Amino acid sequence: MKVTVVGSHLCPDTLYALCELRGKDVEVDFKNLSSSLPDLKEYLSLREGSEIYDGVKAAGGIGIPCFVLEDGTKTLDLNEVLSK
Repeated sequence: MKVTVVGSHLCPDTLYALCELRGKDVEVDFKNLSSSLPDLKEYLSLREGSEIYDGVKAAGGIGIPCFVLEDGTKTLDLNEVLSK
């Protein structure tokens, strides 16, 4: 399975997720928002256009890490990814 992880190397939740996924032998494509302006722009577009962020935005959160599965499914739930 291949998963795109959108997050930051400065975010402990992102680092935890990366370790968990790599420990499960998942192919990870990491989009580091802290070091790539193109990835940040892509993420902001995703965040503004997706309902999964409604609660995050209402709570003043960033919404990382975000996981994009091979089939295009987007989730903020690491357990959902690990269960696939």
